[in-house]
Amino acid sequence: MNEQPDEKFYWLALKLVPGVGAKTFFRLLDRFGSPENVLRAPRKAFAGIRGVGEKVIENIVSRNFERDPEKELKEIEKKGVKLVCFNDPDYPKNLVTIHDPPPVLFVKGTLSVRDVISVAVVGSRAASYHGMEFTRRLCADLAGYGMVVVSGFARGIDTAAHTGCIEGGGRTLAILGCGLDIDYPRQNRKLRKKVVNNGALVTEFPLGTEPEARNFPARNRIISGISLGVVVVEAGKRSGSLITARLALEQNREVFAVPGSVTNYRSLGPNWLIKQGAKLVEKADDVVEELAPMLIGAMGRREPAEDKNGANRMDSSLTEQEAKILDLLQGEPVLLDEMVRILNVEVDALAVILSKLELKGLVKQLPGKFFCRVF
Repeated sequence: MNEQPDEKFYWLALKLVPGVGAKTFFRLLDRFGSPENVLRAPRKAFAGIRGVGEKVIENIVSRNFERDPEKELKEIEKKGVKLVCFNDPDYPKNLVTIHDPPPVLFVKGTLSVRDVISVAVVGSRAASYHGMEFTRRLCADLAGYGMVVVSGFARGIDTAAHTGCIEGGGRTLAILGCGLDIDYPRQNRKLRKKVVNNGALVTEFPLGTEPEARNFPARNRIISGISLGVVVVEAGKRSGSLITARLALEQNREVFAVPGSVTNYRSLGPNWLIKQGAKLVEKADDVVEELAPMLIGAMGRREPAEDKNGANRMDSSLTEQEAKILDLLQGEPVLLDEMVRILNVEVDALAVILSKLELKGLVKQLPGKFFCRVF
């Protein structure tokens, strides 16, 4: 080890100890307070920690890592990957609330405070043409509402979800079941670059991790956990998308499903979810209306957005009318007609100002001509 390693070194090092999964990681944190304390603790200090067996203890005290943490940090930096630890301010807020959050995330691209208003859209790899087109339109419309679209970067519905969101001018997060340096799936190579430029590739798996089948259930819990709800478009009875839906319920997230023909095997999963009580989705409004109370709550938890110089966007760049509108939208969403009455302005003039604020990312329109602030 270096004489004075960065704090992230210890987070990564503990992550790279064989046998230390997410639950074990946090049990160790509960006992010792920090990854550094865990890695410096004597063997006897590990006595009585639930789920931490002798083999894991031996790996910790003997510094037996899956790979050299120092070299791994250098490789991460070389490849332009960001290491985001659970205690970092930009760690996704929604993910903090699940019972087994990943202690460390590897990120290519940028995480944003906007990601708190995310919705996951998932479905079959062997998607139909109509399913793909519906997904693209749905996600473009969700992006228009200011929603961040999350998916798993797989072929089929996932690919259509990321693509549609980007086409709609939105942010998207791709949650991978492999390392960020693994070109999987290969046909999404061009899309990979677009996701990085319009959101982020995110994984809990270190560089070099191949897309093994056992990784995807763990990946799915991040897809649902980082989102306010999960939309299943097409899925068979044994689809991984149904696993994501089940995880969403366990994480107290909303579950949505797009209905389909009873004779189409791709519709078996979504139709079953609707029978179990999932919200039926025909258009983006169906998702936004259901999530509206959660959106308002999520927005209220966020810190004011800052520019690259750390300056609050509520600055002199706002006109007097724009500032008045933002003041009016401090609390609950306000109906357009009510804003016209309170501000004593023409509806056409107000619509122009609201459009400018939307383009600045400060205001979003909700169903029913309600408007709210997004920071």
